[in-house]
Amino acid sequence: MPARPSGAVDTPAPSLADKESGQSDDQPLGDNFPIVGIGASAGGLAAFEDFFAGMPTKIAPGMAFILVQHLAPDHKSLLSDLVQRYTRMDVFEVNDGMVVRPNCVYIIPPGRDMAFLNGSLQLLEPSAPHGQRLPIDFFFRSLAQDLHERAIGIVLSGTGSDGSQGVRAIKGEGGIVMAQKITSCQFDGMPSSALATGLVDFELSPAEMPEKLIAYANHAFSIGTRVDNVEKSTDENVMKKIFILLRTQTGHDFSQYKPNTVYRRIERRMAVHQITLLEYYVKYLQQNPSEVESLFRDLLIGVTSFFRDPEAFQALQDQAIPKLFESKPVGGSIRVWCPGCSTGEEPYSIAILLLEEVEKLKKNYSIQVFATDIDNQAIKTARAGLYPASIAADISPERLARYFTEEQEGRGYRIHKRVRDLLIFSEQNVIKDPPFSKLDLVSCRNLLIYLNAELQKKLIPLFHYALQPAGMLFLGTSEGVGEFGDLFGVTDRKFRVFERKEGSHLIRHLSVDRTHPLHMLQAGQTSVDMSRPLSRQQSLRKVTEQALLQEVTPVAALVDHRGDLLYLHGRAGSFLEPSPGEAGTSNILKMAREGLHTNLSAILRNAVHSKKLVSKLGLRLKTHGHFIMVNLTVRPVTTGPIASTEAPLYLVIMQEAPLPDPPADVPTDEPGSADDIDPRILALQHELRAKDEYLQSTHEELEITNQDLKSSNEEMQSVNEELQSTIEELETSKEELQSVNEELATVNAELQSKVVDLSRLNNDMKNLLDGTGIASIFVDHRLRILRFTPTAIGIMNLIPGDVGRPMGDIVANLIGYDSLEKDTQAVLDSLKPREVEVQTVAGAWFMMRVIPYRSFENMIEGAVVSFIDITEMVQTREALKKANYQLRSAVIVRDASDAISMQDLEGHILAWNPAAEQLYGWSEAEALQMNVYDRIPQELQEDALARLRQLSQSKILKPHKTQRLNKEGMIVEVTIVSTALIDEGGEMYAISTTERARAAVHKQLPRSTP
Repeated sequence: MPARPSGAVDTPAPSLADKESGQSDDQPLGDNFPIVGIGASAGGLAAFEDFFAGMPTKIAPGMAFILVQHLAPDHKSLLSDLVQRYTRMDVFEVNDGMVVRPNCVYIIPPGRDMAFLNGSLQLLEPSAPHGQRLPIDFFFRSLAQDLHERAIGIVLSGTGSDGSQGVRAIKGEGGIVMAQKITSCQFDGMPSSALATGLVDFELSPAEMPEKLIAYANHAFSIGTRVDNVEKSTDENVMKKIFILLRTQTGHDFSQYKPNTVYRRIERRMAVHQITLLEYYVKYLQQNPSEVESLFRDLLIGVTSFFRDPEAFQALQDQAIPKLFESKPVGGSIRVWCPGCSTGEEPYSIAILLLEEVEKLKKNYSIQVFATDIDNQAIKTARAGLYPASIAADISPERLARYFTEEQEGRGYRIHKRVRDLLIFSEQNVIKDPPFSKLDLVSCRNLLIYLNAELQKKLIPLFHYALQPAGMLFLGTSEGVGEFGDLFGVTDRKFRVFERKEGSHLIRHLSVDRTHPLHMLQAGQTSVDMSRPLSRQQSLRKVTEQALLQEVTPVAALVDHRGDLLYLHGRAGSFLEPSPGEAGTSNILKMAREGLHTNLSAILRNAVHSKKLVSKLGLRLKTHGHFIMVNLTVRPVTTGPIASTEAPLYLVIMQEAPLPDPPADVPTDEPGSADDIDPRILALQHELRAKDEYLQSTHEELEITNQDLKSSNEEMQSVNEELQSTIEELETSKEELQSVNEELATVNAELQSKVVDLSRLNNDMKNLLDGTGIASIFVDHRLRILRFTPTAIGIMNLIPGDVGRPMGDIVANLIGYDSLEKDTQAVLDSLKPREVEVQTVAGAWFMMRVIPYRSFENMIEGAVVSFIDITEMVQTREALKKANYQLRSAVIVRDASDAISMQDLEGHILAWNPAAEQLYGWSEAEALQMNVYDRIPQELQEDALARLRQLSQSKILKPHKTQRLNKEGMIVEVTIVSTALIDEGGEMYAISTTERARAAVHKQLPRSTP
C-alpha cells in the first residue's frame, strides 16, 4: 500500500476535481498568489545574490519571496541591504504580524523562528536550544499547512539537513521543491539532504531558478491552463489510461484512490512540464517511462514524522498499549502491524512506546513490529534507520539521547540497533496481498482517507481478521471504522483508538469478491473458511478431527531457534519436566528429562542450521524411575501464517517407541543366567551413571560460567551506555559548534561583502579627493591626525608617520598664520565652521576651511581641515583692483588741464592724460611704453629716488619744483605733487603725479649740461 501522502485531509486547489463541487472555472485567483520559501545557511549569501540577479526585471514575478537563513542571534543582519542591490522588488526585514504582498522580498530577523499563517508572518521565540534550531523546516511546514499547493520551497547552500523535513511537508500538500545544484554550492549539506528525500522537482543553479519558477507559476496558477478545461467523461477515460500505464509499469492499481487526490498529483506533474491537456500528458507518459515513475513517486509521498500528532500517541501509550500486556504471560509475544509505513517513523515510534512499557513493567516480553509499504525506496530508508537532524524537533531530548545515535559529519541520527531489531520491514500491497495474523495492534494512520469507500470496506474487515481477540486498531484523526461498528469497540473516539470485538460479525461483512485478501489466504492459514457460513458438514468434520487427535496423541512442541517454548500439544510429562529457577521459564532444552537433553539440543541445532527435518530414533530416556524408548523429530515450520515471518519456528515431535525384544539365543528362564548377565549390566549402568554425573557437572559449570559472562556483559553494557552518553554529549556540543560555525560563516559572508563595498567606497573617495586637488586633514576630538590627502603634504609638512600625532606638533608652511590648532579647537567647541585665507612660503594662496566631522548618526567625531587653492583667484582679484583704481583715476584726470601721470613702484607709466601730451610731446601710447626715469634729468635722478623712498614711508609728499625732459629733449620746469595709491590691504602699489608748468606759457629751457 502506498505511503501516506499527508496527515490531514487535503484542501484542493481549483482543479478538475472541483467541478464536482460546483466551483466556477472563471473564479479569479485574487490574493491567492504563490509564496516561495527560500532556505539557506553557510554560503547562502552568494546564492541569494545569484538568484535575484537572475530574476527578470521587465516583468513582475507575481509571487512573494521569503528568505530564511541561519543567522547569529546577537548580530545585526545586513542581508536586507545586500539583497536590495540585486532586485527592484521591495525588501523588508520581517516584523511580527507583517502581511505578505506579491512582488516583495521578506527576510527573517536574527534570533527568531518564523511561521506563515493566514497571509501574515508570525515571529516566535525559538524553543529549541541554540545550535539545535531548524528554522527552515519550521517555516516550510507552516507554509505547506497554510498554502497547500501554492507553497514552493527552495533549498540553497548550507551545512546540515535543515529543510529536508519541510520538503516532505510541501510535497505532501502538492507544492513543488527546488534544490541548488551540488556543483554550484559552497556547502552542499542541505541540498544533498533535500535531494536524498527523492522529492525534489528541479535541481538547478540559483541563477536558473527564477525562469523555471515563473514559468511554473504562470502555468499552474493562471486561469485557463488547468486540467478542468475538458469534459468530465473525457477525463474519466483519460484517467483510466493513466491508471493502466501506472499498473503496467509499477504493478500497482490507483483506480480506487480518491479522485481528488489523484487529480491534484497529476495536475502538479502537468504544471512541472507545462502540459495543458490530459491527452497530451498521456502521450508524454507513453513516451517517457521515467515520468511514470515520477508520477508514481508523487502518489506515494509519505508525509510522516516521529510521534506525529503527539496527543494521539499519548492516548495510544496511556489507553491501548497497557491493555496489550494485561493478558500476556511473562515471555509472551507482542505483535504489531503498520501498513503504509512510509520511511518508518511511525513503526519506530510505536516500538519505542512498547519498549518503554516493558521497562516500566520490568518483565521480559518478545516484541515484533511488522512494517509494510509498496514504496521500495521508503522501505530501504526505513531499514537503514538513518534520519536527518531535523527529527530533533519531533522527539523529546530524552528519547533522542536514549534511542538514537548521532552520525558523524552531520549526517543525522540513526536509531539504535536494539530498536531496529524489533522491526521487520517488507514490501506489501495491503489491497491484494494476504495480511498478517494474530496481531495485538494494527496502526494504519492517514491511509484510509486516500482510498475510496469500496476499498475502505475491504480493509476494515481485514484488520479485524488480522487482530487477536481484544486487539487494538489505531487510525488517523480523520479516519474511522464507518459501518463496521459491530466489529470494533471505541476506546478513544477523539484519537481513533478501537478494540476488536468478538463474535462472528465479520462473516456477514465480507464481500463475495474473490479478490478480497481474506479469500486469497492459503488453506493452511485458517481452519475455517470465513467467506461463507459454517455448514453442518463442516461442523461434523471438525468433531471428527478433534476425536482423531484425541486418539492419536504424539507429544509436540512449537519452539523458536533458541528452544523457547511457544506452544505445547499433548501430555508431555514423560518427556519434559519443569526446570528449577525463575517461574515462567519455558525453554524446552531446560525442561527435557535425563537422556533427552543432549540429543534434543544437537538435533535442534542441526535443524536450525540445515533448515531441514532431522530425526533420531530409539533414544533411551529415563522417566518415572524406568527407561523408555523415544523417537525424536524436529521439523521446520514452512506453511501457515507463521511461515511469513522472518523468525522461523520449529516443531519438536516426541513419540514413545516399543522396547526392542530380547535376543532369542539368551533364554531368560534358565537358572543362573541372571548371575552371568547382571555384573556386566551393572558395570555398564555404573559407567553410564558416572558419565551422566560428569555431564551434569560440566553442564552446571557451564551454567555458572554463563552466569558470570552474563554478569560481565551487563557490566560492559553499563560502561557502554555511559560511554554512549558521553559520546552523545560530545555530539551535541559538536552540533552546537557546527551551528555557531554556520552562523559565523553567514556573518562572515555579510561582513566580507561589506568590506568589499567599503573598499570600493574608499577607492572612490580617494580618487574623488585626489581629482579635486583639495588638501584635507582629518583630526579627532583631541586634534590628533587621523588621515590626510596627498595634497596636504606640501602645505603642512606631513609624512605617513604623522598619523596619530597632535596637530600642534606639525610645522605648517604658512606665512603669518599660526593659530590653526586654536581655530580647529574653536570649531569643535562651537560647531561653527571657520574660513581663513592663508599663504604658503611658496607664495600660493589657500582658503582654509575648518568644519566639524559628522558621522551618519550625526555624531561629532572630530574636524576636517581643508585647503582650497585660491592663488589664481587672489591674483585676479588684485589685478582687478588695480585696474579699477586706474580706471577711476583715468576718468578723473582725463579732462584736467594739468599734466597728470601714474606709474607703479618700478616707474612704469600706467596712465597719461592729454595735458601731459601737450606738455611733454609724447602721445599716450608712447608714454605707456616708457619709464618715468627716462623723463628725469640724470643729475636729478638720485633726488627723485630719495623722494620716492620718503613717499613709500610717509605715503604723502609736499609739492616741489623740479625738471622734466620733453620729447625733444628739452628741460621743462614743473611743479609736481605726488600722491601714493593704496589698495584695500593698506599696501602702496602706484604713484600719481600732477605736474604744472611754472608760467602760464610753457617755457622750455635749454637742457643743462650734466
